[in-house]
Amino acid sequence: MLNNLRAVFFDLDGTLLDTAPDMALALNIQREVHGKEPLPFSEIRPYVSHGAAAMLRVGFGLEQGHKDFDEFRKQYLNIYADNIAVHTELFSGLEELLNALAESDIAWGIATNKPEFLTIPLLEALNLRESCRGLVCGDTVKPTKPHPKPLFFAAQQAGVKPVQSVYVGDAWRDIAAGRAAGMKTVVAEYGYIQPEDKILEWKADAVAKESTDLMKLLLNH
Repeated sequence: MLNNLRAVFFDLDGTLLDTAPDMALALNIQREVHGKEPLPFSEIRPYVSHGAAAMLRVGFGLEQGHKDFDEFRKQYLNIYADNIAVHTELFSGLEELLNALAESDIAWGIATNKPEFLTIPLLEALNLRESCRGLVCGDTVKPTKPHPKPLFFAAQQAGVKPVQSVYVGDAWRDIAAGRAAGMKTVVAEYGYIQPEDKILEWKADAVAKESTDLMKLLLNH
């Protein structure tokens, strides 16, 4: 995909890690606290990449600006922080991919809108923090994706140029940020794609239908 590939950067939720089971768990715990029945996982999963705001929209019909939004958001994040790595794991094939990148002396990193207080404990719980050469969270730099600044910063941390890098993500803002940064981009179609998403309109350089497709797309393996 890129002959002089020096780094691969990933979005976190729905791209590198399958965090949906724990984010859905937290939402259903919160619903139980408020006397509501749990929602089916299939209803929650497509919206996980859009964070707490999307979870509250799905779980309680709350939008930003509602008088209860901030209180519910704080409660949700606290519940999620307490259940950060119960079921979360790397998507299939991603452990092998990270090992292959290391063997090829290609850096890998993360650019996510997830805040540091959730991202870092999660990576540490899964023993991924040390090998991650660039880590940019939603409160590391501003503005966040779809602005390219987080990807510029991630590349700087990893000691590579954006044009030597690929960014993989499962949301339009990921692909927009990657394109604006001058990186090659890959849509993680296996991730948390919403029913209304039209991924071909995002104009990524490639689409990974399954997580196991990334090895071939990135390293021609």
